[in-house]
Amino acid sequence: MSTWSSRGLRGSTLEDMVNQTNEQYEQLGLALIQKVPTPITPVRIDKESRHITLAYFEKLSTVDYIGAVQGIPVCFDAKECSVDTFPLQNIHEHQMDFMAKFQKQQGIAFLIIHYSHKNIFYYMQFQEIMVYWQRMKAGGRKSFRFDELNPNYIMSLKNHHFIPYLDFIQKELAESS
Repeated sequence: MSTWSSRGLRGSTLEDMVNQTNEQYEQLGLALIQKVPTPITPVRIDKESRHITLAYFEKLSTVDYIGAVQGIPVCFDAKECSVDTFPLQNIHEHQMDFMAKFQKQQGIAFLIIHYSHKNIFYYMQFQEIMVYWQRMKAGGRKSFRFDELNPNYIMSLKNHHFIPYLDFIQKELAESS
C-alpha cells in the first residue's frame, strides 16, 4: 500500500491558482470544476499542529480536477516541473487509463503543467500526452523536453494568477472539428 509523508505542500501554489481560476469560472457561469479529494487514512498526526504527517492512500486517485464546461465533461491533472525535462513517472498508469476512458466518453482530458523555473504554464492535450506515453512504452524516452511542446499551447496568466485553460479547451475543440 502506498504511503504519503508530508514534506510541505509541494505544488500548492499551482493548486491554489487552479482553484482560484475554477472559482472565477464558476462565478462567471462558464464552468463547474471540482477538486477531486485523494482518499487517505491518517497514520500519524502531529498533536500540536494537528497536521497529518504520515498516511496511507486508501485507493488510487484518478485526476486532480473533474467537471463540466458549458455541458462538456472535462478532467485534468495539474503538474509542477522545475526543469526543462518532464519525467513521465509523474503521470501514473491509472491516470492515463482514466483519461483515455474519459476521452472515449466524449470528454476532454488534459494536463496543466507549470514549468516553475520559467514561470510558464502549458495546456497539454491528452493526444499529446499519449504520444510521449506510447514512446516510453515502446522503449523510448521516459520524459519529454520543453522544446518538444507545441508553443501554441503555452498559456499566459491573466491578472498574475488566473490560468486561462478554457481558452485552450476552446482552441482544442476548434482544431478537432
